[in-house]
Amino acid sequence: MHRSRYRRIVLFFARVLISLAFWDLILPRIGLGRWSRNSRSRRLTWIGANFRALAVRLGGVLIKIGQFLSARVDVLPDEITRELAGLQDQVPAEDPAAIIQLIEAEFGETLEAKFLEFERTPEAAASLGQVHRARVRTASPENAGTEAALGKDKTGEGLDVVVKVQRPGIEALIATDLAALRTVGVWLKRYPPIRRRADVPALLAEFTRILNEEIDYLAEGRNAEKFAENFQDRRGVRVPAVVWSHTTQRVLTLTDVRAIKITDYDAITAAGVDRAQVADRLFHTYLQQIFEDYFFHADPHPGNLFVSPLRAVKEGEDGLGANDWLLTFVDFGMVGRVPPRLREGLRELVIAVGTRDSGRMVKAYQLLGILLPEADLSLLEQAEARVFDRFWGRSMGELQKISPQEVRELATEFRTLLFNMPFQVPEDMILLGRSIGILSGMCTGLDPDFNVWEGLAPYATKLIAEEGTSWTGSIWVEELKKLAGSLLAFPRRIDTLFDKVERGELAVRDPQLVERVDWLERAVNRASAGIIGAAVFLGGVQLFLAGEERIGEILMAGAGLLLVWQSLLGIRRGKRR
Repeated sequence: MHRSRYRRIVLFFARVLISLAFWDLILPRIGLGRWSRNSRSRRLTWIGANFRALAVRLGGVLIKIGQFLSARVDVLPDEITRELAGLQDQVPAEDPAAIIQLIEAEFGETLEAKFLEFERTPEAAASLGQVHRARVRTASPENAGTEAALGKDKTGEGLDVVVKVQRPGIEALIATDLAALRTVGVWLKRYPPIRRRADVPALLAEFTRILNEEIDYLAEGRNAEKFAENFQDRRGVRVPAVVWSHTTQRVLTLTDVRAIKITDYDAITAAGVDRAQVADRLFHTYLQQIFEDYFFHADPHPGNLFVSPLRAVKEGEDGLGANDWLLTFVDFGMVGRVPPRLREGLRELVIAVGTRDSGRMVKAYQLLGILLPEADLSLLEQAEARVFDRFWGRSMGELQKISPQEVRELATEFRTLLFNMPFQVPEDMILLGRSIGILSGMCTGLDPDFNVWEGLAPYATKLIAEEGTSWTGSIWVEELKKLAGSLLAFPRRIDTLFDKVERGELAVRDPQLVERVDWLERAVNRASAGIIGAAVFLGGVQLFLAGEERIGEILMAGAGLLLVWQSLLGIRRGKRR
């Protein structure tokens, strides 16, 4: 373990946590909350910039953490995510001599003997490895499969490839960084607001598993081949081929599929490609990966996705026309799988959103394991229905323009539900949630009017139709069973309802109505106490003037105590709200 590195990481997070506690917890308690709020943006920017600088200096897992957090706009404020976004591309390259030494050790021969050409300056540098452009000999029988897949002839000119090389000594750096993060995780676990909402040790365990998979380039090669196999009969998607003769656990060689970066909007438009179509294809490609293949690319950041105009590709490849384009995926070190337990829940989720069915949405949450046992399902269903009523059908651009007042109104209506937060994120959904979060951001960047609801609706229809073709698993069969049961039970339920009405036991559950009734009840109680207090005070005054001074003073003092008690009770209730 690199002890100095460990100390630097731990001390950085210690300073950040102490600073947050001082500014956001202590100052508001002593009446300096306004000072804290006014400096918040500047302080958060400072935290993001300093972490980015530390990650760039140290490399390793810190950059992966920064890349992960830069996409979590739902968790972190804009000031931090903007600073961390620079970690996507701005990573210093490794010493070329160290890279060449690692390659030669892996293959047991010189660089010149293994590659026809090799550019020592990397094309791109990432946190765990870096990429070099190169050329391999195409006359070798061991590359025949790769050449055939690409339609290459064996002219002896070579095959253009990219070589992904692991950073030397990365295993020791990963062990050190994870040890430091586990220490920080212990601190976070002791903080009740975080402990109630996140299982930090489980998150770190999942992150460790993902890292170990990412540094196994043989596994990444197999992932790339599986992804290509899933899309071999589907138009519009391009995947690089693996050159196995030049691949080991620490070196991965793939065919060169360089193209326009998916966030280079001007270049995409200049190439004659409709950005809205790119967003639509990207979105539907992921729907296929998740709901049909159960195997998805889990690291869809801008450096791993490209738009390839067909004129830059061999004419007619993938059966496309001359004016078409390809969505190109690279880097398959981080992939996700959808186990059977999640498949039914995800299908229910898509159908619920596509059909605006709040009851089915709650059922999907249960199947996915998102809800805690104490969750109020009835209240949650009401909240989902209200969300559909207010926000369903709006484009991503429109959703971003929602007024704070509208959000506050919804939060006030369901304040009890939001405060208790009866949700948890299962471990096997972490990668999926991260991918969807990044995906939504890229689709919105490509097309500000991108409408996720319109994209999901036809897919939900397709899923319902597929379910309907199977008698044993048909949604319609299940719905008919539920309907029949409801009809048979209807007379009995009506009789029970009238019995409750006659006994005065009927209760109406509406969060807004209950809150208003509670407020009205408190107001009536305060008014009653005020009237009683005033009557007692006036009675005391009358007795005092009539010569009964002792009794009059006691009554007036009692009225004063009642007034003070009501005032203190009102202050306490105000603080609780």
